[in-house]
Amino acid sequence: MAVLDEDPAPAAAAAAASDANSGASDSEITVEETSFVHTEPPQDGTAPPVVTSDMEVLNDRVKKQVIKEGHGKKPSRFATCFVHYRAWVQGSSHKFEDTWQEQHPIELVLGKEKKEMAGLGVGVSNMRSGERALLHVNWELGYGKEGSFSFPNVPPMADLVYEVELIGFDDVKEGKARSDMTVEERIEAADRRKIEGNEYFKEKKFEEAMKQYEMAIAYMGDDFMFQLFGKYRDMALAVKNPCHLNMAACLIKLKRFDEAIAQCTIVLSEDENNVKALFRRGKARAELGQTESAREDFLKAKKYSPEDKEIQRELRSLAEQDKALYQKQKELYKGLFGPRPEPKPKASNFLVLFWRWLVSLIGYLVKLFKRKNE
Repeated sequence: MAVLDEDPAPAAAAAAASDANSGASDSEITVEETSFVHTEPPQDGTAPPVVTSDMEVLNDRVKKQVIKEGHGKKPSRFATCFVHYRAWVQGSSHKFEDTWQEQHPIELVLGKEKKEMAGLGVGVSNMRSGERALLHVNWELGYGKEGSFSFPNVPPMADLVYEVELIGFDDVKEGKARSDMTVEERIEAADRRKIEGNEYFKEKKFEEAMKQYEMAIAYMGDDFMFQLFGKYRDMALAVKNPCHLNMAACLIKLKRFDEAIAQCTIVLSEDENNVKALFRRGKARAELGQTESAREDFLKAKKYSPEDKEIQRELRSLAEQDKALYQKQKELYKGLFGPRPEPKPKASNFLVLFWRWLVSLIGYLVKLFKRKNE
């Protein structure tokens, strides 16, 4: 059974905790606290996806087609929604926004969205958490008669198409955007999402868990963390870093190893000796065949947690892989190059031998003739 790591303390302190919350890892994957990771869109996003579901008319200016069903209730007015989307000018290939590419969801407070996002707000208010949909928005609820000639670049009177995913929403602080919250309120909101994510993880609902962690991390964006010092930064990291690690745990379960490596690296940029981040990154690297990099991570993790049996097991596994690879290569090349054959003596030239014999014979006869004359 997977273990949830609720303790944000350093690895040394974690090692002294109970078996459920200690060590660099467990036989499954230990969940911690996460940082931001984006959900992966199923298509390449160069053009609006082709959707065959029925068109639902939300009002006379907004229509919706469901790509993937969501769950739970729909957000109420003033709910703070976390949304990923791509936007195109309808009837063209002009894509003017893509939050998946930017790797950051937007925050949309329903009823308080910008004028040009009114149509998007109508669509999101009729979606459920986890739902992905295609929205067709009339220009009047988009960028209007004038359009936009800066960023984004949208022509005048342009109807819009949105591919939207509602990651989730928060009704707790009605109408209160993250920028209006105190530090304590933002950390508290992030921690609630982390706890919900952990519950999903226990149920092996890894995609749902990641959405909660993603929202938790969205409360702790780079702009927010940059302003924090001292105890407030420590408080924020105590929620944010475990979310990154839990996200990595989910990604390993889903075999999305490159993304898991990225999540662990975020934690290590703040805490270079974090044992669990080193262990999970090593595990993901090993799965990708990055043996030497994985060994470096495991050895460094072992340095700070020398008694951890999981780290020792992974190092043994790598050693066994190296040995098996060596034996395989040895068998592959065995006999391919046999012993060098000894050079065969060149056949003697008969004519050369004959002349040598003839010279020797003449020399012998000359000597014999001289003796007789003497």
